[in-house]
Amino acid sequence: MEQLTLHADGISATIVGQGAELVSLRDADGIELLWQAGPAWRRHSPVLFPIVGRLKGDQLRHRGQSYPMTQHGFARDRRFTWAEHGPTSCTLVLTDDAETRTRYPFAFRLAIGYDLKPRQLGVTFEITNTGDEPLPASVGAHPAFNWPLLPELPKEAYRLTFADDEPAPVRRLKDGLLLPVPQPTPIEGRTLALSEKLFDDDAVILDRPASASVRYAASQGPAIEMSWQGFNELGIWSKPGGAPFLCIEPWYGIASPVDFDAEFADKPGVMLIEPGARRVLGYRIGLSQEP
Repeated sequence: MEQLTLHADGISATIVGQGAELVSLRDADGIELLWQAGPAWRRHSPVLFPIVGRLKGDQLRHRGQSYPMTQHGFARDRRFTWAEHGPTSCTLVLTDDAETRTRYPFAFRLAIGYDLKPRQLGVTFEITNTGDEPLPASVGAHPAFNWPLLPELPKEAYRLTFADDEPAPVRRLKDGLLLPVPQPTPIEGRTLALSEKLFDDDAVILDRPASASVRYAASQGPAIEMSWQGFNELGIWSKPGGAPFLCIEPWYGIASPVDFDAEFADKPGVMLIEPGARRVLGYRIGLSQEP
């Protein structure tokens, strides 16, 4: 099966086996909310695993050996197996094989679950260590929403409103790696005004967000509320120079600091899963309308 469309209460979500990727999310009015992988960026909502961001030199180091690992890992480019599928939910699974072990020398099982309910899509990430040594891993979501959600509105009409005040400094990247010095947050109280200029220096990264949810909306039209559980960081990104999408990305993990070049298991932001254990993380996309 190449793809599956879930339906619930007039909304729909389409998932493909390639990368276990969400490729469409339509509200009850039939409005497509997800970026449709145009020339500016050829993805919709990739799964980030077993890393988030980049490693220095695109090399993963384990027990003195180096393994090639491109930005955001390989899961987004692998075909998952359909483990379960029904009218409102599905689960897709990726396990290690000879090819993954040339880049990531660990045994694992990664299951991505989608559960569509009225006005809400839930997504879960379940990572199981099927090997006999601790499993170092990071995982992240990367959904790209149309920006603007209504084409007749300007981009500047949109804002992100966090559940709590976000006074902490933010992190920025250079050549995909984490700069050492935090920067003052562009968030005023709970509100981040959106503009293309915000992304001149790549993603805005909250490495210690106070909130576990954020609302993306203008004063009219569709509104999206992203909430997450188990993730430690949040990335907000659009392509520098301007592109018609906005990514809201819960992460467990972060790009390597510019000066980090050591064992992957010692990298900041990496979880360690003991043999036979598992970790479950999730996020939800809530759909509503502004008056």
